[in-house]
Amino acid sequence: MLYGAMNFPVRPVLKELEEIASLGFDYLELTMDAPKAHHSVIRKQKRRLQGALNDHGMKLVCHMPTFVSTADLTSSLREASVRETLDSLELAAELQALKVVLHPSLIFGLGVFVIHEARKYAMESLSSIVERAENLGMPVCLENLFPQSHSLVNPEDFVEVFKKFPNLKMTLDTGHANISGKGNKRILDFIRRFGDRIGHIHASDNFGKEDNHLPIGAGVIDFRKVMKALRDIGYDDTITLEVFSRDKDYARISREKLSSMANAT
Repeated sequence: MLYGAMNFPVRPVLKELEEIASLGFDYLELTMDAPKAHHSVIRKQKRRLQGALNDHGMKLVCHMPTFVSTADLTSSLREASVRETLDSLELAAELQALKVVLHPSLIFGLGVFVIHEARKYAMESLSSIVERAENLGMPVCLENLFPQSHSLVNPEDFVEVFKKFPNLKMTLDTGHANISGKGNKRILDFIRRFGDRIGHIHASDNFGKEDNHLPIGAGVIDFRKVMKALRDIGYDDTITLEVFSRDKDYARISREKLSSMANAT
């Protein structure tokens, strides 16, 4: 397994990288959001970022912008959001990222009242992004979201998407899958159903109500079962500790816990 951690995009990327590197992670998952990690900002420090990654022997995964609206009912806002994602995708390819993580289109506001129209826009946006990624040779891992997103929450929601995009992979987010779920059931259902499509993991804990991004073991997710299920499908790829705390040592401790579970017989 390769274990990574995320930057906090309100802080300078290079400082975040240094902290994450000091904790012994294999890669940085670069969240490409404003103000400090927007693609325009990162491009200005591209060489320094690449040099720092090389100096630390670290790899890179890029998380496409989260706070965009690729299913917006207003075409100009939707098109701008897709453009932001494509610009970030192109920079990720230049940075030779291992893969990119993509949030499905959030559906909110009046979109909830015309859900079929909003989902049509979401699929159109996804098509544009996947097409560009394939042209760039960049693997895309589409993330499962939480129920309030009205977008790709349950395993069955991914069936049509995976059928339409045969090269598309999945980012399994354990925290998202545990919200409003029955214990670990939704997480394990994703693993058992789409073992051949899981290309990336976001690992964090919670109590099943909110996306708290707690350290491993601080919530109710049974990560021993999760890691066993991943072993059973032969998963041996990237796991990002999506543990959000001022003290990044919690991410290191969480990595050590998962690593121990992954190597258990």
